[in-house]
Parts: sequence; C-alpha cells; structure tokens
Amino acid sequence: MTACIHIVDDDADHLSALCDLVTTAGYEVHGFEAAEAVLAALTDPPDMVISDLRMPGMDGMGLLKALREQTLSVPVILLTGHGDVAHAVEAIRAGAEDFLEKPYDSAHLLSVIQRTLNAQAARNEVVRLQQVLAERDRVSILGKSRAMASFRDRIAALASVDLDVVITGDTGTGKELAARAIHAGSARAEQPFIAMNCAAVPDAMAETILFGHSEGAFAHDVNGRAGKLEAADGGTLMLDEVETMSPAIQAKLLRVLQERMVERIGDTTPRPLNIRVIATTKTPLRQLDAFRSDLYFRLAGVELAAPTLREAGEDIPLIFSHYAQLAARRYGRPDPELPWQAQQKLKRLGWPGNIRELKACAEAYALGLFEIPQGAGASPGPLTLADRVAEFEAREIAAVLDAHAGNTLRAAETLGLPRRTLNDKMRRYGVSSEPAHKE
Repeated sequence: MTACIHIVDDDADHLSALCDLVTTAGYEVHGFEAAEAVLAALTDPPDMVISDLRMPGMDGMGLLKALREQTLSVPVILLTGHGDVAHAVEAIRAGAEDFLEKPYDSAHLLSVIQRTLNAQAARNEVVRLQQVLAERDRVSILGKSRAMASFRDRIAALASVDLDVVITGDTGTGKELAARAIHAGSARAEQPFIAMNCAAVPDAMAETILFGHSEGAFAHDVNGRAGKLEAADGGTLMLDEVETMSPAIQAKLLRVLQERMVERIGDTTPRPLNIRVIATTKTPLRQLDAFRSDLYFRLAGVELAAPTLREAGEDIPLIFSHYAQLAARRYGRPDPELPWQAQQKLKRLGWPGNIRELKACAEAYALGLFEIPQGAGASPGPLTLADRVAEFEAREIAAVLDAHAGNTLRAAETLGLPRRTLNDKMRRYGVSSEPAHKE
C-alpha cells in the first residue's frame, strides 16, 4: 500500500516542486499552503506530514503540537530555513521525527522519508502485536498457528469438564502454563491452584509434603500441618514432573485418588478431598516401566500433548515480542522493535528449550543483552512457499540497494520493478535504502 504524505508550505513554488519530487518517489502526496488546512483534512490521517517551520498563522511547531493534542502518531518532518536550527531542535524535543535545513539534498530528503516510514511501520507493528496480545489477555496460550490453536481449543474443552489430566511435552513447552489455563477456565478457578515439583522434593520429605502430618507426629514439629493435597481441596493440584515420583509415593497417591480421601501421617482419620489433579511429564508415562500403570490410568482421565516451537514455528515472533514487551515495561525500557528480517531469523532457530528458552532470549533482547544471530540456524519446520519467496525477495532487494548505494530508482531499474512496487516491498520487509557498506 502506497504511503500517503501531506506536505505544507506557504511558498507555492517550493510546495509544488517538493510535491513533484515526493510523488516521483512513488508516494501519494497532498499539498497544503496552510497548516490549518492540514488539520481540516485529518478525517483520513496521512502516514507522514512534511511541514515548513516558519509560516503565517499556524507555523510548523503549532501544527506539530496540534497533531499531538489529537493523539495522532503521525510522524512529522520539519523543513527549516537558515538560522532556524535552534527552533528545529526544540521541535524535535516536542516530538518531531526529524528536520532538514534548506536548501536540502533531494536524495537525502527521500532517504529520511523512507527511514521515517520504516520506523513508523515498525512502531505500528508493535501496536498491532499489543492489540493482538490484549485480545488474548484472558487466554494464557499465545499463537495463531494450527498447532497452538488446536492446543488452545483442547485446553478450553478440558476446562469445562472436571477430569484429571496428564500433560505431556518437552522441556519448556509451557505445560504448567497449560495447567494454569485449564484451572483458570474451570469451575474451580476461584479455588486454590497448588503446584508441586515432584523432581525437586527429596524422597524422604515427599510423603510429608504431599499428605501432611498430624499433631505430634514429629518431635521437631508438634503442630499438625496440611499437605499439598489438602491445600488444593476445592481446587487443582498440579504434579509437575510426576514421572520422578518414587514407587512408594505412587502407591499411596493411587489410593488417595481412588478414594478421594487423605490421611495425614500419624493420623487415623481420613479427610475428604475434592480436587482435580493435573500431572505433567516430559516422557509419556506409558513408556516408563518405573511408573505404575494403574496410577497412570487413574491420572489420565484425558491426555494433552503440548506442542513444541518446532510445531508452531509461525508463532515464534508473536511470542518473542510478547515476552520482550513485558520485560521492557517491567524495567522501564521502550518497547523493542522486531523488524521483519529479525522475525524470519527467529523462526529459523532451533529453540531446543522451546518457550522457556524463547522467553529468556526475548527478555535479554528487550534489555539489549541478546542479539538475534545473523546466520539462520536449523529451520524449526519446512518453509512455506510464501516464506521462501519473501525471504528471497528481501535478500535480493537488500543486495541490489547495497550495490546502488541505496538509490531506489537505480535499484528498481535493475530489478525490473516500478519504483512504487519496490518501495512497497521495502516497507513490507523492513528493508532500508541506507547502504549496508559505506566507504
């Protein structure tokens, strides 16, 4: 889509020449001889405003302030005469994108326009991602790929039925997130969600932590204490890495789940339990000889497989942006930009640690502590034809622009494209006209 630019200058001759220049570069241009006329035409906001600083009536600074008062995020470039640089610096502080001193170089002006539009496109993409994420605030599982959409549908279906669940998935695939989403969407949502990492609990303490103990059961702790099972009464108990549970604890847990009654250590009075159990595991429980088959069948009212990032590759940029933005806001940093090329590189990386690894890298990226590798790693899945074409076009356009020192007219001729088409593709792929190599 061709960018629309509003140009305002009280000098009719200069306005006409500038409109011709920008139109020749492939943009849709509308010229105005007064700032007030620009404001009157904002029913259909432009992609950019280029304004002279000194004008009778409302000047460029006044126009900038008026645009900001209307909360429009339209970038503004100011053109200044000799001696107006101090005013232009003040305008930059007030929110202008850039300024050029007259007489300006035409090629430089077009380069500034392209750079500004690219930056605005990146900001708009961040806003779009924020809107997407806002719409998903009530759903913990992000993604629009077929794998993630199916996973989310399964979670929604399981939340509506009060069955125990076993969630299987590789490290970092968000199994606990899925368990919490099931709980949050269930009738138990207002009741406790208790998590127990079975792998982190020593065998000698596992029974006490899970079942609790009565008064006087231990000399060092004379007061009775409820275990994780009782703490989750009315709600959900998540047994993380349940495959690491010892055989002795498995046998006792099986009895509790069969009877929905629990006895604290040292107590003879069973206590009723109303709980839902969600177990998570890296390895399918059926494949483990050390895991009791009867406990597996008791736990696995339903099985749910968490997809890897390899299966949901197209969602990687969205999830990466989400965690990067959360980290940036947490530390008071600006929302990080994620250009199209960077998104494609992220999709090519292997991500063996899945979402956990992606989250860590995204948070580091937001703080400037992680650079997306230049070389693409192993692709997480076969590229679609559209991805292959886009990647090829972006690479070829960047190479030709570099060969012509960022001259879009010569690059368009070399590529056999109309200049407007080239500009559209550059905006789409986030390719800059600034040469990659400078002498």
